[in-house]
Amino acid sequence: MPTAAEKRRTFREMHKSGCFVIPNPWDVGSARYLQHLGFKALATTSAGYAFAVARPDGAVPRDMMLAHIKEMSEAADVPMNADFEEGFADTPEGVAESVKACVATGVAGLSIEDVDDHKLMPMDIALTRFRAARAAVDATGGETLLVGRCDAFLAGVPDLDEVIKRLKAYSEAGADCLYAPGIRTREQISAVVKAVAPKPVNLLVGFASDLTVADIAALGVRRISVGGALSRVAWTATIAASKKLLDEGRFDGFANLVTHGDMGKLFAEDMKRRPG
Repeated sequence: MPTAAEKRRTFREMHKSGCFVIPNPWDVGSARYLQHLGFKALATTSAGYAFAVARPDGAVPRDMMLAHIKEMSEAADVPMNADFEEGFADTPEGVAESVKACVATGVAGLSIEDVDDHKLMPMDIALTRFRAARAAVDATGGETLLVGRCDAFLAGVPDLDEVIKRLKAYSEAGADCLYAPGIRTREQISAVVKAVAPKPVNLLVGFASDLTVADIAALGVRRISVGGALSRVAWTATIAASKKLLDEGRFDGFANLVTHGDMGKLFAEDMKRRPG
C-alpha cells in the first residue's frame, strides 16, 4: 500500500498532462472494485455517501464525513480526492480547521465549494474562505492538491461569465485544479479550460452524454469525475427491482445479475492484496 505522501505525489503527476477519469465510489466495496478495474485515482461523492446513510446531500455532519473520507482513503491503493463540500464551517477559520482535519485523513486532494445551503455565496466571502483553505493545506506541507470549485450552475445561477470570474480568482488564490460542475456544452467547457489555463480543469459528467472521454480530452480537460452518478445507477436498479417485487410480486428485476459467486471471488482475491 503506497503511503499518503506517495499517493499525493502520484496524483499531482497525473494532473500535469493528458486526461484521466476519476470515478466516485460511495463505499469501500465500490472503491476497491473501481480500483480493481484499473482506474488510477478515485474521488469520494458527498451525495453518494449521504444517500447510503439515508440523508440528503449536504446533511452529513463534518465528523461523520471525515470518518468516511478516512475510511475511503485508507481502503484505496490509488489517490483519493475528497468531495469536501463547503468546508463544513461558517467562518474562514473554521474552514481552515476542517481542511487540516481532511488532509489528516490521508487524501491526495480535496475540493471546496462556494455554496451554502445550495445557494451561491457572495464572491468576497467565498474567496476569503478559499484562501483560508489554501493556507491550511500549505500549513500541512502543501502536498495535498486543492481544487477550486464554482457551483453557480448547480445553485441556479447558470452565468458562465460569473463562473469564469470566480474560477480565475480561485486560481490566483492558489487552486491547483479548477472545477465548475454543471457546465455541459463544448463551448462552455472550452471557455473554462481556456480561461484558467495552464491550470488543469475537472469536468463533471454525471448524466448520459454524447461526449466521449476522447471528446472531452480534445477540449483540454485534464480529469473527468462522475459525482454521485454511479451510486444512482445502483439506486436506480434497486428501486426498480424493489417496486416490481412489491407492486407486481415479480422477480424480473433480478435478471442478468452478477452472481454471488463472482462477487465472492472478486473480493476474496482483493482481500489477499490488502495489507493487514
